[in-house]
Amino acid sequence: MGKKTKDKKKGKGAEKTAQKTEKKLSAKQKKQLQAIGEDDIETILKQIEDEENKRQQVTEHIVEPPSRRINFSFVAHPEKEELVLYGGEFHNGQKTFVYNDLYFYNIPNNTWTVVKAPKGPPPRCGHQMIASSTNKGQLWVFGGEYTSPSENQFYHYRDLWLYHLAAKKWEKITTPNGPSARSGHRMVYSKKQIFVFGGFHDNSRDYKYFNDIYTFNTESYKWLKLEPTGTAPAPRSGCCMVALQDGRILIYGGYSKEKIKKDVDKGHVYTDAFILQPDKNDTTGTKYKWVTTKLGGVTFAPRCSMPLTTAPNNTSYCFGGVYDTTDEDEELAGVFYNDMHMLDLEKLVWRSVNIRGKQDVTKPRRKQNDSDDDNPDSADHIDEEVTKKVETTTISDDGVFKVTIGPAPTATTSTSASTNNTNQIFQPSPRLNCGLAIKHGVLYLYGGMYEDGDKEITFQDFYALDLKKLEEWNTIIQDDVKSSEWLATPDNSDDDEEESSNDDSASEDEESMETD
Repeated sequence: MGKKTKDKKKGKGAEKTAQKTEKKLSAKQKKQLQAIGEDDIETILKQIEDEENKRQQVTEHIVEPPSRRINFSFVAHPEKEELVLYGGEFHNGQKTFVYNDLYFYNIPNNTWTVVKAPKGPPPRCGHQMIASSTNKGQLWVFGGEYTSPSENQFYHYRDLWLYHLAAKKWEKITTPNGPSARSGHRMVYSKKQIFVFGGFHDNSRDYKYFNDIYTFNTESYKWLKLEPTGTAPAPRSGCCMVALQDGRILIYGGYSKEKIKKDVDKGHVYTDAFILQPDKNDTTGTKYKWVTTKLGGVTFAPRCSMPLTTAPNNTSYCFGGVYDTTDEDEELAGVFYNDMHMLDLEKLVWRSVNIRGKQDVTKPRRKQNDSDDDNPDSADHIDEEVTKKVETTTISDDGVFKVTIGPAPTATTSTSASTNNTNQIFQPSPRLNCGLAIKHGVLYLYGGMYEDGDKEITFQDFYALDLKKLEEWNTIIQDDVKSSEWLATPDNSDDDEEESSNDDSASEDEESMETD
């Protein structure tokens, strides 16, 4: 009995200590916000919401291209020759700016239009948006986060929004039982249902990753949390998620981190794959199971924050990404990529995309089968062998960083492009989380971010690639990265060390009180 009472007392003491610690941290944050003149995040968002509610009519203006940004959503318009960009963020070294603007890019006219409709969602990044052709076109937006300008405060959303493209009207869907607040999740549309998987939630003190999966029925407007059988993917964010034509859902890769010790986290980049498939004997449409799978084809370096977009011919394309490394001093650095891969969704195999360069029309060209001309994924375009390490060639040096690529992957067939020709082919710079969208067989790439030491280079460049020809990237907007704003972060290390010391002393006092 005595031991049980002691454990119970210790439990109450631990809970009391946690409450004191939370109260102390909240007071510390309030003091920091007062010092920099920033309101608490709830006040900031309330002010933004009030401004949005004042809007009474839709306004449309042809404008310059969107500003530099990352973690936005970028999709093809389901009905028109347009692309749609929504939200995102930009960090200049001292402040973070989060957006809720809605842009439409007219492909034939090469113009950008910003549309502001009444009572739209508040600013966000790390959200997801899918497009549907239902009722003359719909955009569905879920989740994401808002970061205060100082990056001392984070607010994660769990709201679902519907934008009616024809009516140019926002509608907030207030349906219960949906996913918890999060960002970095993934979302796909399949058979009139929206599937939401994974993501994370964090604040200035703690974080959590998810591996739950929900569906939202776009006809009944109801959320359902699935409870699949089988072994589920580990909790993660930033993975690749794609809907297969037979109703299954594929999950590949992603990222998570865990606490190793105080102020030290360990990241993990996943390279595993899972399929969520309906139960064959289920008549309710609510029973699923996880099946571990292995993607075949070429292998490439592990990475996360690699966007994936699906083409109508049952393939998906990805570009870039980053792999985080930690040195002996536990300093984090990223290896960025600018290679491109295609995923065959029927065979579930990866293929490296080989940009061939324009053909010399003065030289004879081998006769192609009709199937090759009609298939952008033929052997003439895609190398199915593992990329070999080769000497690189500098193709861009803007004074900030160099972009280097090597020859195309070496194939066993005689149809691959010549090395001398491929060496000089332009590739967009290495980056993570750029926007990818496909319209009528053309892949469009916008924005993203690259790290140069402590400096973040956020892009606003824009490219197009014909997936049938795969001859060269067409530069729609060329970015002058030297003009990108970056402000050195003030050195507050002394203040932080003093506060940390005070926090440690307070924690030791509380632990002593608990032991007593």
